[in-house]
Amino acid sequence: MDNNTLNDLFADLSTPQIADACVRLALPLRIAPPGIQTLVPGSHRAGRALPARHYGSVDIFLEAMESADLGDILVIDNEGRMAEGCIGDLTVLEAQSMALGAVIVWGCHRDTTELRQIGFPTFTYGVWPAGPTRLDPRPPDALQSARFGSHEVTREDVVFADDDGVMFVARQHLEDMLETARTIREKEREQAMLILSGQTLREQLRFGDYLTRRAADSSYSFRKHLRILGGAIEE
Repeated sequence: MDNNTLNDLFADLSTPQIADACVRLALPLRIAPPGIQTLVPGSHRAGRALPARHYGSVDIFLEAMESADLGDILVIDNEGRMAEGCIGDLTVLEAQSMALGAVIVWGCHRDTTELRQIGFPTFTYGVWPAGPTRLDPRPPDALQSARFGSHEVTREDVVFADDDGVMFVARQHLEDMLETARTIREKEREQAMLILSGQTLREQLRFGDYLTRRAADSSYSFRKHLRILGGAIEE
């Protein structure tokens, strides 16, 4: 599945729906650690991961771009450092000129004003004015994989990113996951329209019946009740 197709399929979905689909299918829930933010509100991108492990020099990003396909998403592992702005306007401009899909950083950025003016989808954990002052030995797998929190991301992964966060999904699970996410989206839309037309969510979900059954059987969970009814508010 190419990056254009991925973006088309993700266009009317969200990372919460992707997450719900992963839970429903018992897939690993690989979410970027809490706190990641987009510099460009409304950024909404999907694409194949382009991993790079930062070791102190920007050349690793440029080398990663040498093998990039249109729409790939640069995933930068800077080990979550908060006192190092590992990317700035020049790196992001280069990513934009290469027609990448986004830049996702486990770490910080700098040149905030310029990055906002550029308007390229960029997701980081904060801002720090100084760039790297270190130069570590380059890992032999610096372009094969990237750590992002507790997750390892490779070229076999797809990135989904929006205002709610960033997720990584193995390509082998994409079709089932996207189909399930679409089913969840349609159910949520149906439920929202019914609320707007006057039917409360409690009525739709037969909440009174749930309370009665739970009173008689403490093992009867709301999640089980929802799955029997086909509700989509909780997984």
